[in-house]
Amino acid sequence: MNDLAQLKAIVLRHAGKPQPNMPRISVSTFDRPSEPGWLVYDPVVCFVLQGSKQVFIGDQVLEYGAGHCMVVAAELAAMGQISEASSEEPYVALNLYIDPEVISALLLEMGSTPEPPMDKGFGFSPAGPGLIEAWRRLAELLDRPNEIPVMARHREHELMFRLLMGPQGALLRQIAGTGSRLSHIRRAMAWIREHYTEHLSIEAMATVAGMSVSVFHRRFKAISRLSPLQYQKQIRLHEARRRLIAERSEAASVAYAVGYESVSQFSREYKRLFGAPPRQDAGKLQNIVDAVR
Repeated sequence: MNDLAQLKAIVLRHAGKPQPNMPRISVSTFDRPSEPGWLVYDPVVCFVLQGSKQVFIGDQVLEYGAGHCMVVAAELAAMGQISEASSEEPYVALNLYIDPEVISALLLEMGSTPEPPMDKGFGFSPAGPGLIEAWRRLAELLDRPNEIPVMARHREHELMFRLLMGPQGALLRQIAGTGSRLSHIRRAMAWIREHYTEHLSIEAMATVAGMSVSVFHRRFKAISRLSPLQYQKQIRLHEARRRLIAERSEAASVAYAVGYESVSQFSREYKRLFGAPPRQDAGKLQNIVDAVR
């Protein structure tokens, strides 16, 4: 059995189980293709072991499948769907949420490297044999939890070293630097998420990032594939959808709660993003949630 097959067998044994000893690791499995769903990523590395997935970030569409690693280096608003999965061959992926301190420690040992040019905040590429082996060695600890306190740090460092030496290495190096261009944009993204209900100006966002307006706008869009104001709008609409489903609130009260001054504008923008008016979309999703319960 090769490393990829061994890794898939390990991951399937732990599908659907929390990993309290390795909380930044998670397993994703789906036994059928899914509808598109909106999310805001945390910085993460996702390794697909079986099936395939589509991700829409701004105007870019990514499709990646078994044997591919995707790296997301910032809190990006995106839409994703499982495009290939069945009960016989489910979609299977292993995710590791990124700890910038691990990357910083590795870069100190590897020696300083110049900051790479600003690029988008995500990327994917096929995993070579060394990277697959590193994933397998880390995942093996799920079967041996008594070894996790001693070995997990070393094996995560091994995995991140392989990633740093690969096609997504420049993207990962941006995560570690507190003074990197990516870190400045991430600081602005965090501020936008904290103040998403407010009327925010591009000038205020640029000030938080410590950049001129023109440079900030260009770099923000390069990373997220959205303008800063589009990013704020998507955060508002994601939160509105969550409230409509979880709280079963009226569309008008939700619109005002997330910062809209016009209910009609809220409804138009909600439908444009999610494909249906607020109440209709929320009702459909509530029925799904109730059926699962």
